[in-house]
Amino acid sequence: MIVKTRAIILRETKYRDQSKICSIYAREFGKMSVIIKGARNPKNKLSGLFSAGNMLDLVLYKKSSRDIQLVSDGNLVLSPMVPEPDLERFAVLYRIIDLVRQSTENGEKSLPLFTLLAGTLEQLYRTGVNFRQLYAWFLLRFVSVLGFQPSLQRCVFSGEELVPAINAMKLTELYFVMNPGGLALPGAAGDNLARKQLIPVRLAMQLNTLAATRHPAGNSINADAVDIETLCDLLHEYCGVHLEHLRSRKNLVIVSQMLQQ
Repeated sequence: MIVKTRAIILRETKYRDQSKICSIYAREFGKMSVIIKGARNPKNKLSGLFSAGNMLDLVLYKKSSRDIQLVSDGNLVLSPMVPEPDLERFAVLYRIIDLVRQSTENGEKSLPLFTLLAGTLEQLYRTGVNFRQLYAWFLLRFVSVLGFQPSLQRCVFSGEELVPAINAMKLTELYFVMNPGGLALPGAAGDNLARKQLIPVRLAMQLNTLAATRHPAGNSINADAVDIETLCDLLHEYCGVHLEHLRSRKNLVIVSQMLQQ
């Protein structure tokens, strides 16, 4: 059966003399493996298209009996090389696509995940974007798409609205609780043994702004570089904790190592 789909290249591997096998995340099919015959032959029209991070419109010969599907044609939609290569962009790109690749199984289809990934890369490949802030936004949306959205407007323990409580008690810090996920008032947290970390109220408000930003954005919060790195570290840990609950995953150790780097 001949099918068309938009897909993002997650990983490329050389195969035999001139071909490639790629792991892709496709809009209609989720994660899958494809082979591109002659993709490393400079004379092949598909040469150069199948690089990690590229977004393509593909034509596949798809058979349910095959583990690796055959690509017959493809057109480039987006590339991290355009408008120009950027080392910081590539560092964020590889973290994002590796996280998606390692935390999903072949045959798993999720249109929300594809939409998140495609939209994030589209923003990542623009100029004038704060790449690390975009990465923090992606981590928060990614773990939410997987079903582990943290509670950021109400205390995860008491259910009390946070902003009025912060103002009434003149709080400067809140707890970020890893499991159950979300923000907690210091008094409500008490001696609870849940894994938690004290963070400044400004970081909690920045998390709220990121969560409220529905479309990918690398400049949605007014934060300095130190705060952005703290947010990334916090969300790394949060993703790592909740990906451990997906017991069907075969590569949780790898994912945990990635998030701790």
